[in-house]
Amino acid sequence: NFLLVVQVGIVVTGGAVRLTGSGLGCPTWPECTPGSYTPVPHQAQGRLHSWIEFGNRLLTFLVIVAILAAIIGVIKWGRKRSDSKNLAILAFYQFLGIVAQIVVGGISVLTHLNPFAVGAHFLISILLIAATVSLRQRMLETKRVDIQPLAKNFGRSVLALAFIVINLGVVVTGSGPHAGDEMAKRFHLDPRTISWLHADSVIALISLSFGLWILLKATEKKEVRKIAESKIGLFLIVALAQGVIGYTQYFTDLPEALVAAHLLGATIVWATIWNFSYSTKLLTKSSNS
Repeated sequence: NFLLVVQVGIVVTGGAVRLTGSGLGCPTWPECTPGSYTPVPHQAQGRLHSWIEFGNRLLTFLVIVAILAAIIGVIKWGRKRSDSKNLAILAFYQFLGIVAQIVVGGISVLTHLNPFAVGAHFLISILLIAATVSLRQRMLETKRVDIQPLAKNFGRSVLALAFIVINLGVVVTGSGPHAGDEMAKRFHLDPRTISWLHADSVIALISLSFGLWILLKATEKKEVRKIAESKIGLFLIVALAQGVIGYTQYFTDLPEALVAAHLLGATIVWATIWNFSYSTKLLTKSSNS
């Protein structure tokens, strides 16, 4: 749980860095400013901006501690289990992910917040959240069910569309006003057009998810249906709430508080659809005839 919280937390604090225009509060990497790993008095970027950015960097160390704790937990409690190999792989993904985050974070600073680098920084976090959800559920040995092949293929489409929706959200952010710094580059796309494309994909995602919920209700046996239906139902609730936040922020000229809430919502949307994916074995072959 702690690892999942800090993985989400670093996304949210990274958003705070961007929303406050503090993306280059520490203009160098790995140092904050030439000759110092911490902000210095009278720094040109401003005291507030430099400490906001530095605080986000410090949170990386908390993530590293959480990952080390998870790896130790896997070694201590998981090495004698039949799924020890899968546990080890998921733990190793966390290690690889944080290394990638450190590298891409440095590239983001050194390229003065290039939107491709900033977007990649966020997407790595999304992948790490998926690995964290899987690791948590596997360690806790939560019950998994094997849904019917038709529902499984439908579910895979929903999962893929959710990933597309999140990627489009990254492009929307990379085209909008919250760049993290006034001089940061943006995608050369019309924010209004890409925002509506993102909104249309959200409508499609919610519609497909509702269709999947009906399909599960109609075709699955009671025990399987109970688990699968609850997971996709939770995702639907979260996705609808996220959609409301998204439309509200768009029509109220992107207030920072709502943008931050939308960013948090994106991580929860992904965590819930991935939890459905894990619980219903979407990415494994069906054992049903």
